[in-house]
Amino acid sequence: MRPRETASSPGPRNLLSCSGFWSCRAAQSVQGARTARMLISVIVTTYNMPEWLEKVLWGYGAQDDRGFEVLVADDGSGPATRELLERVGPGLGVPLRHVWHEDRGFRKCEILNRAILAARGDYLLFTDGDCIPRRDLVAVHRSLARPGRFLSGGYIKLPLAVSRALTRDDVGAGHATSYRWLRAHGVPAGRQLLRLAVGSPLAALLDRVTSTRPTFNGHNASVWRADAVAVNGFEESMAYGGLDREFGERLENAGIRGRQVRFRTAVVHLDHERGYRNEAALARNRAIRDEVAATRRTRALVGLDRHGLIPA
Repeated sequence: MRPRETASSPGPRNLLSCSGFWSCRAAQSVQGARTARMLISVIVTTYNMPEWLEKVLWGYGAQDDRGFEVLVADDGSGPATRELLERVGPGLGVPLRHVWHEDRGFRKCEILNRAILAARGDYLLFTDGDCIPRRDLVAVHRSLARPGRFLSGGYIKLPLAVSRALTRDDVGAGHATSYRWLRAHGVPAGRQLLRLAVGSPLAALLDRVTSTRPTFNGHNASVWRADAVAVNGFEESMAYGGLDREFGERLENAGIRGRQVRFRTAVVHLDHERGYRNEAALARNRAIRDEVAATRRTRALVGLDRHGLIPA
């Protein structure tokens, strides 16, 4: 289970334009028909966390929307992850592929770029192998996808004890993303958790009025594949800390605007340690982001074109 060695051409962006009420309605109808039938590629990053990854895959196996594939972007995990995917894949109900490279330190941006190149979908949904999705996650991202925009979601953190206790039945029944169930099992009430208690109409209103700026958050964000390719993917010179934000900042520089969906989309984050945090790398990442902001640069300096599979 390895990435394909070639990638299909992303094709031109389909930016619908309209003038007048009826032409706008017609354009919206065309766009709606396109998104309803498009394949979505869900890119799930992981590194040596098969127990958490399995819980996440249970969540994608329970999605209401079935028009997607899952690519596990694996930054060098050992055999346990491959064995998990071989065991879980046949029963997942959607295509599952393993995009892997050997472990040579933190190279998340590179494996993300390899997954983008391997993706067969027109639209990419990015998340992490420690984030269980609510069963409507793919459907909501599909319904809100628009030309010239990327979607910015968030997550709700779970305590370690609850993270460990979640079973396949819990995930399949929706308990992992249920406000009442989580509160009954000891998750403290808070502003984050309250997002799970908000119904769709109110969630849409809160997304419109929130003061939180839409940023590209790698645990719950989506973008057209053609737009990801246009900015040359993720910046491979970046280590842990802000690499997804930098990708979104270059999208914004290219005219791809963020749209807030943190109340309408839900993933719960399973607790774990972060041994890969490095203060020196964080400072280098901050300098890269400052340069992107100052120069309004759109393309990654070390990105997709490094792999020689797409035009520079």
